[in-house]
Amino acid sequence: MAFLHERMLIMQVSLVMVAVATTAVQLALPNCPDKCEDVTIPYPFGVTEKCYMGPEFFISCTANGTEPIAYLAGGNLPVTNISLEEGELQIQMLITKDCYDEQGVQTNDSQDSSWIETPEFTISATKNRFMAVGCDTVALFGGYRGEEQYMSGCTSFCQSIPSVNDSCSGIGCCQTSIPSGLKKQNITLESYYNHSWSFNLCSFAFVVENGQFTFSGETSFQVLNNTTSLPMILNWEIGKESCSAAQKRVDYPCHKKTTKCVDRVIGKTSASSGYFCQCLPGYQGNPYLPDGCQDIDECALNSTLCKNGKCKNLPGNYSCSCNSGYKNQDAITCIKPAYAILLKITLGIPLSILVLVVASFCIYQEMKNRKFNKLKQKYFEDNGGLFLKQELASYAGSVRTAARIFTEEELKKATNNYHVSKKIGEGGYGTVYRGILSNEQVVAIKKSKVSAPITESRQFVNEVIVLSQIHHKNVVRLIGCCLETQTPILVYEFIAHGTLYEHIHRKNNKATSPLSLPLRLKIASDTAEALAYLHYSTSTPIIHRDVKATNILLDENYTAKVSDFGASRLVPDQDENKLSTFVQGTVGYLDPEYLQSNILTEKSDVYSFGVVLVELLTSQRAFCFEKPEAERSLAKVFVSLLDSDRLGQILDDEIVEGHFERVTKVADLAKRCLRLRGEERPSMKEVAAELDRLVPTMELYPSGGKPDFPRTHKDTDYLLGSPVSSSSFVDIRGEGDAGSYSSILISADYERSMQNQIQMVTPHGDGR
Repeated sequence: MAFLHERMLIMQVSLVMVAVATTAVQLALPNCPDKCEDVTIPYPFGVTEKCYMGPEFFISCTANGTEPIAYLAGGNLPVTNISLEEGELQIQMLITKDCYDEQGVQTNDSQDSSWIETPEFTISATKNRFMAVGCDTVALFGGYRGEEQYMSGCTSFCQSIPSVNDSCSGIGCCQTSIPSGLKKQNITLESYYNHSWSFNLCSFAFVVENGQFTFSGETSFQVLNNTTSLPMILNWEIGKESCSAAQKRVDYPCHKKTTKCVDRVIGKTSASSGYFCQCLPGYQGNPYLPDGCQDIDECALNSTLCKNGKCKNLPGNYSCSCNSGYKNQDAITCIKPAYAILLKITLGIPLSILVLVVASFCIYQEMKNRKFNKLKQKYFEDNGGLFLKQELASYAGSVRTAARIFTEEELKKATNNYHVSKKIGEGGYGTVYRGILSNEQVVAIKKSKVSAPITESRQFVNEVIVLSQIHHKNVVRLIGCCLETQTPILVYEFIAHGTLYEHIHRKNNKATSPLSLPLRLKIASDTAEALAYLHYSTSTPIIHRDVKATNILLDENYTAKVSDFGASRLVPDQDENKLSTFVQGTVGYLDPEYLQSNILTEKSDVYSFGVVLVELLTSQRAFCFEKPEAERSLAKVFVSLLDSDRLGQILDDEIVEGHFERVTKVADLAKRCLRLRGEERPSMKEVAAELDRLVPTMELYPSGGKPDFPRTHKDTDYLLGSPVSSSSFVDIRGEGDAGSYSSILISADYERSMQNQIQMVTPHGDGR
């Protein structure tokens, strides 16, 4: 391999030196001029009689103005370069032009067709391209190989300068290849619209040497207007037969030991259109002259050829004499002896193994990272990430207030990789961490313990979308979410004082004092204001559909904040705040009219809020399976006792003492909210206004401070959630919703407890 490398290097050096040394090497016949101005004229070409091989190799060196110009065979094709190595001529070919004035009349100076004929030479198909430039241009190229005609061409159109780019691909410029072996060419230009676009009034077509013209938009139009010709390559041969046939001739010119014969192959065939001679590698000069190919002294040209040795020039080659401590592997390669190689191998094997191990580890890590990134992308898509992006973008004007989509790395950084010191709450299904975002904002980050993707990604996305549109002091704010994990991670505003349910029922804090009645009414008023805002003040009405005590959060000032919008629905105005959908809600809070009719209205939220009011007055749970069947539904028992004037039996004496008149008014409001017919219930606006009047103006905390409710890590469990059970989730397929649930998930006990209420409701539609 080293030998081949050195040989290739020598060949490259030889090619360079041919160009450098042409002034020192004889190229023309003795006593013959070898120059026409700046153009070198090597034999078989010549500028005077007896200086060229045949008439086709005659170069007319004619004075044109002040400088002589070399013309091919006495014609009108200027020659600018002759290559012995490649058997090529570079000529200057006229550009074909087709120009019009602004009225669409062809101008006299246009030349819409041109042709050349070179009987002894062929147009190079490998070194030239046919190109056309213009914005109303049809260019045709015709050629002949013997009696056989070939046609090609291309079209170029554009209606304005800005539409033209720097690519020659049909807009302002087009190009195509040409067949090999052509001895004649004819170029014709046509215009469909006579260049009626005033920004470009000319078309141009030409065959040009590769790399000698680069299209560059409008600039090219201006350049071509001031250019008459471009370089083109012609192939020439010393004889018209193949090398194998020529070698049998007496006058075979490539017979010298320093030359070789090269066949000119036509296209992709094996047929030869003739041959020419070349100097062998390691030689330079003119192969058509006696002793014309001279040896190249490689050692003089490159002093670094022999590594670890001295260079010695040889005919057509060189050799290396190795330094002490080295020996010749071949004529030009010096290597260390076997013991040195053995030492290198001994040291190289462990090093190679180390490199292999490191490389393998890097490849493994890269593959692992790619797999991890693909998995994150899969989770992102499975969790509705693409749908969420699309939905957030579709809400005009919400970009600054929309929920943010976090990466997993951002949340790890915010929680110090979920360090135990950042944990502020833990339940059976997840853990809540206190995190600090890059903008110093304190947030609560809910990380699920369950490693399972969400089954209803659109329902999850719906909650994010709804929350991103709500901006109210009594609605919990969702900062954002991360969808790159198997179960989404949610990021909320930091609310550290638990749920209303925990405070009412004093969960895990049975020894503490309850919330006072004034504070309870203030919380009810806050909640009513939030629901009224959702129903009437958003651009599209929002029905919460799952109002309950566990979905009402309290901050450090005991300000109520409504949360959990996973079941919420947006109701377009044209639906008049009614929506046919499958039934979804929580046992004890569910509107019986909605359950029976599948028609969701804002009055369904009013019913659920009425249950919350009853909880605040009684400190009892909305539904209790441990009680007898007739007493399980708090709303049913409350209405029954109120109707029979036995309200005192169910009220929480600890909180209503001294406020019975106010409690009676709140109880009456709760009863109206719990009416079985939705149209008979008050609106949330009316409820909020009435509660605002009922909230005491006295100090909410008579003791002079906040209620004695010490906070534990359990206070943050409202963020953790829990799985939906058959006793707390109702899901009935409706006419107007294509949800994923298809059966009623409700216990038989609760169904029987609701039956008496349902029978009192006038059926809607078909009664499903």
